[in-house]
Amino acid sequence: MPLFFRKRKPSEEARKRLEYQMCLAKEAGADDILDISKCELSEIPFGAFATCKVLQKKVLIVHTNHLTSLLPKSCSLLSLATIKVLDLHDNQLTALPDDLGQLTALQVLNVERNQLMQLPRSIGNLTQLQTLNVKDNKLKELPDTVGELRSLRTLNISGNEIQRLPQMLAHVRTLEMLSLDASAMVYPPREVCGAGTAAILQFLCKESGLEYYPPSQYLLPILEQDGIENSRDSPDGPTDRFSREELEWQNRFSDYEKRKEQKMLEKLEFERRLELGQREHTQLLQQSSSQKDEILQTVKEEQSRLEQGLSEHQRHLNAERQRLQEQLKQTEQNISSRIQKLLQDNQRQKKSSEILKSLENERERPSFYTRYSNYRLKANRGPQGLLVMRIRMEQLMSITQEETESLRRRDVASAMQQMLTESCKNRLIQMAYESQRQNLVQQACSSMAEMDERFQQILSWQQMDQNKAISQILQESAMQKAAFEALQVKKDLMHRQIRSQIKLIETELLQLTQLELKRKSLDTESLQEMISEQRWALSSLLQQLLKEKQQREEELREILTELEAKSETRQENYWLIQYQRLLNQKPLSLKLQEEGMERQLVALLEELSAEHYLPIFAHHRLSLDLLSQMSPGDLAKVGVSEAGLQHEILRRVQELLDAARIQPELKPPMGEVVTPTAPQEPPESVRPSAPPAELEVQASECVVCLEREAQMIFLNCGHVCCCQQCCQPLRTCPLCRQDIAQRLRIYHSS
Repeated sequence: MPLFFRKRKPSEEARKRLEYQMCLAKEAGADDILDISKCELSEIPFGAFATCKVLQKKVLIVHTNHLTSLLPKSCSLLSLATIKVLDLHDNQLTALPDDLGQLTALQVLNVERNQLMQLPRSIGNLTQLQTLNVKDNKLKELPDTVGELRSLRTLNISGNEIQRLPQMLAHVRTLEMLSLDASAMVYPPREVCGAGTAAILQFLCKESGLEYYPPSQYLLPILEQDGIENSRDSPDGPTDRFSREELEWQNRFSDYEKRKEQKMLEKLEFERRLELGQREHTQLLQQSSSQKDEILQTVKEEQSRLEQGLSEHQRHLNAERQRLQEQLKQTEQNISSRIQKLLQDNQRQKKSSEILKSLENERERPSFYTRYSNYRLKANRGPQGLLVMRIRMEQLMSITQEETESLRRRDVASAMQQMLTESCKNRLIQMAYESQRQNLVQQACSSMAEMDERFQQILSWQQMDQNKAISQILQESAMQKAAFEALQVKKDLMHRQIRSQIKLIETELLQLTQLELKRKSLDTESLQEMISEQRWALSSLLQQLLKEKQQREEELREILTELEAKSETRQENYWLIQYQRLLNQKPLSLKLQEEGMERQLVALLEELSAEHYLPIFAHHRLSLDLLSQMSPGDLAKVGVSEAGLQHEILRRVQELLDAARIQPELKPPMGEVVTPTAPQEPPESVRPSAPPAELEVQASECVVCLEREAQMIFLNCGHVCCCQQCCQPLRTCPLCRQDIAQRLRIYHSS
């Protein structure tokens, strides 16, 4: 009996087609069509909504899939605000969203061959809709708001259960083609529906008290109005555009400060919500584990109860079978004894009949001899006597033959009658036996069928309970695995160091770009070459750090797969236990030992980017004095494997101790960043390559739209000069005109 059931996934070919279509839609210079048809989708992916919103797609094709709803969770129809053509035919949709009217730009809606029961009333807000195809669905009526579709030209409602058209349809003056099942219509009558679209609209206008006009008189103004709206959307001359921008600039500048304050408040609120979400997540994990234990306990109890009931039922069936078998054996024995008795009686009758025949034969013989002797006596008297004796003998012979024949017939008839009666009795007994046996077999079969049906029903209930419990356990285990993966990436020290270095390089590149723009505006080109060299060095370092980050994430994923392989053979709450272990990764004694370490030694390890050796130093209780007496080999035995780091730690410890001996009140400088292989620099203040710190407060705006903040880093040049929306169609950097190999987004912390 299978215990686990997984959701059916799309085939490999369908998955590759979906990825190809999504990549094709995101390419630069792609058309306004997003085609994800024939991909075996059960719901529209979130990436499709994001693509339509960001790239402003106008045609969305999702036909020939397994969709049961148009809008998945955490998605909004406003993401499809620019869609003009929506093709959803050959799916399994049972209803359309109630807020479908938000798609005000929609012109073509095709939901043919679905399972729709009704249309939302908000469909009347689709004032630009020109084609509506709801063929082969389960609609029983159309909403009255269909009359508000002032641009509708084609309507197909055939293959449904619609019998009446709303009178409000008479207000759709632009309708040119109406397809329906005329034989099933009640209002308007069949004759009117069979006459065509014009006859139907004339009938509805007459019923509504309106005057009918052909659609051609209404289509031309609507098309002209659409052309005027399109012409308004076209770009004006440069003079009008600049004048418009000057009028809007002051409002935008004032709104910028408001938006900045609002973003600060939103970030604070987001952090608060994130903390609450983490707390709720831990509570949910605890609740889910307790609920899982309760469900497993109830499943075990139910399973034991069902097994006990099944065993009792099996014993009852076995006892019933034994009783029926004993009854059948008893009846067969009775019938066989009766048959033996009948056969014995028949043999007795045959023997008696043979005895009677022999007795009769013995009686007939002496009478014949006596008559024959008389005949011989009379024959001796003379010829006349001989003649008389002969005649007499012939008479006697005929009489004796007749008597013997009659006796034989009588015996045969009686034997035949007796045989017939016996055969009838045997036939009746056999028929009674067969009927009784058939009744017993039918009763046994019916009882066994009822027992089997009850048994199957109990098994189905047990299977349903097991499937429900297993689905909950699988869902919880998937959630626990995702939480553990996120916490593992967050807790990983090397990954955190790489992220911090990437963040520092991003801020440096942002400041360098701001400085370069400022110097260009001041026409100072003396330091441009130095800034460009620094920018190229930072961009190459950023690429290297990105590769290291990707490699570290792959290593963490490999560790996760190893843990997942172990979890299949170990306890059930494996991911929850691993999550708790990762939260409490360091024991309390080790934390206390780390807090008791010398601050100078902790700062030294932090400067050398060796924080991951803090637990080792705390465990062995190493101090500056002990380190001054150790060699690189001793550090290797402790656990410090890098040779350059060993020498650097010992050298820096010796310098700290020497400085403390010369000037005890002088604290060693802790602000310099020392790499493992570089020599020591004098303790003078290191001047950063980026501009002063006050530039961090200034917001860098996009050089394309001049409205939003610059959020994207262009590699390989390293410029930070565009926002996320404006960088998508760009192929070269707007400042240096070099090709863009990679885009990286900056998330500002303030």
